[in-house]
Amino acid sequence: MARTYGYARVSTAEQYEDRQLNELEAFGLSKGNIYVDKVSGKDFLRPAYQRLRRRIREGDLLVVSSIDRLGRSYPDIQEEWRFLTKEKNADILVLDMPLLDTRRDKDLMGTLIADIVLQLLSYVAQVEREHIRQRQADGILAARQRGVRFGRRPLPIPEGFFGIYEDWRLKRITTGEAMRRARMSSRQFYWMARKCRALEEGAAGETGEE
Repeated sequence: MARTYGYARVSTAEQYEDRQLNELEAFGLSKGNIYVDKVSGKDFLRPAYQRLRRRIREGDLLVVSSIDRLGRSYPDIQEEWRFLTKEKNADILVLDMPLLDTRRDKDLMGTLIADIVLQLLSYVAQVEREHIRQRQADGILAARQRGVRFGRRPLPIPEGFFGIYEDWRLKRITTGEAMRRARMSSRQFYWMARKCRALEEGAAGETGEE
């Protein structure tokens, strides 16, 4: 017996998929047959989608609210559409684009129209994705030019670490002993040691020492 499945996707955990779920439920889908991913649409390696992909059988129908919810990569959307409709022999319906409904007009003309619309929409989805990435890059560049710093705030050198570092640098204590006294992992210790060394070299440069 053929089944109908819905798929919804948002790019991050902070975004909400409510609108897509409402549209899929309004179509008649139960929540148990709707798969949701909160991950980027750059490829199809998404947990919920992969489970759905394995479950779909011949004659089943996959419903999505829009083509960019299925994916954002032009060639990937084309390939996935071909896999589902040709290899799985399933149907696909895109709610906001009725022409993308493989259940209807299965003659040559209907297939041609659907293919043209799919190519156009998947191309638009990829172009929008590239525009988003470019806007993000432009925003980061502009912020850096304004002096905004990204990433974690640098950790200050703990009180008493200079003495431990000096004993370690002069080989008075082993690295293991230095890490134990500083209560740091090897990664933290070497990071702080490099910071101390940079400060020493900076001070030496300011005083003209060789």
